[in-house]
Amino acid sequence: MSLFTALHTGTAGLQSSTAELSVVGDNIANANTIGFKAGRAAFQDALLQQLIGAPGGGQLGLGSRLQAIQRIITQGALTNTGLATDLALEGPGYFLLEGNHSGITSRFYSRAGQFTVDKDGYMANLEGLRVQGYSASPTGVLQGTIGDLQVGTATSAARPTATVTLKANLNANAPVASGTAFDPANAAGTSNGKSNVTIYDSLGNAHSVEVYYRKTATGWTWHAVTDGSGLTGGTAGTKSVIATGTMTFDTQGRLQAATQAATPTFNPLNAANPNPITFNFGDPVGTGGTGMAGVTQLGAGPASNVPDVTTTFTSQDGNAYGSLSAIQINNKGEVFGTFTNGTSRTLGQVAVADFEASDKLEKIGGNLLLESSLSGQPTVGAPGEGGRASVAAGALEQSNVDLANEFVRMIAAQRGFQANSKTISTADQMLAELMQLNR
Repeated sequence: MSLFTALHTGTAGLQSSTAELSVVGDNIANANTIGFKAGRAAFQDALLQQLIGAPGGGQLGLGSRLQAIQRIITQGALTNTGLATDLALEGPGYFLLEGNHSGITSRFYSRAGQFTVDKDGYMANLEGLRVQGYSASPTGVLQGTIGDLQVGTATSAARPTATVTLKANLNANAPVASGTAFDPANAAGTSNGKSNVTIYDSLGNAHSVEVYYRKTATGWTWHAVTDGSGLTGGTAGTKSVIATGTMTFDTQGRLQAATQAATPTFNPLNAANPNPITFNFGDPVGTGGTGMAGVTQLGAGPASNVPDVTTTFTSQDGNAYGSLSAIQINNKGEVFGTFTNGTSRTLGQVAVADFEASDKLEKIGGNLLLESSLSGQPTVGAPGEGGRASVAAGALEQSNVDLANEFVRMIAAQRGFQANSKTISTADQMLAELMQLNR
């Protein structure tokens, strides 16, 4: 054992304290970095030699050295941002990103969910790395292959109307309509009332349709008419009948039966035609229904005081062409698009990866991590499944750095540095005394 050994021991202690301070400083510097996980310096003693021949034997240490910097992967607090593409993970797992970072082209992993939609419609982080996930078909069905998640270019195709649903009450006290038959040129004068609905052709063009109800001695007839300007061979300003049928009711005002002429006559201009449309007036008793879910015939008071037809609900299943107006993401990472035509559908799903030893992933800066030999291979899948984290949309995960704890560690590192410097200064003084023995 020599005084020079003591000098080296003190130096090792200084290096350990410096390393601790560096780790603490890195944690404090990233206290506001999204998704950052704090590090912790782990030290071990440095054994120099076995003392042989010394009374009692023993082992001589040479101070301490850095064993590893351990990443603490506890959950960080979530902060709401209100931005739909900001995502946070609740639980174990990482977002998958692909692209080039600092000359490295690879698949990266990150807890930082500050995403946006780039100029090509892909979800990407602020550096331009593309988020990986499952795409969806034009009908909103998720696919099984992971790739760049493109959501910003989605559109909603035009869909022709196939079914019109109507709910109304036809006043049981209404008089039989005037005239010998329904006349589309005098629809109001040869009927008791109407319902209005807008339908769409295969090009997404809207057609305003009026469904007129005409009371007869045996029941009711109905006639759907629209202006001829939107029909093949039609004339602007002239009403054309596109569907017709009958309705009968029982003594309780329930719909007994409803019919519709089998031949479709809706032939939209420049679109696919004929375009057959089914008019749904409810659940007739004659087919096993209640007769009360659609059109009914109930007394609503004297015909002179109330309308003969009171419409309560209209709907149809077609739509015009629509462009994407907004996106929403749920806790399963499913991305839903809302379109200008009022429709919505699934556009894709964000993927999440988990590792057996996620604290062993390799940091490369930019809130990015790489798979390493110590981390194991990732298990990739949908959020919230297989033990993987769920997604919180409109929020970001904050750093898990505890500043109070870091300040305590900083003080401890400072005191350790001071103490080890005393070891060096004391050994230096002893060497100075030794050098003066021959004087």
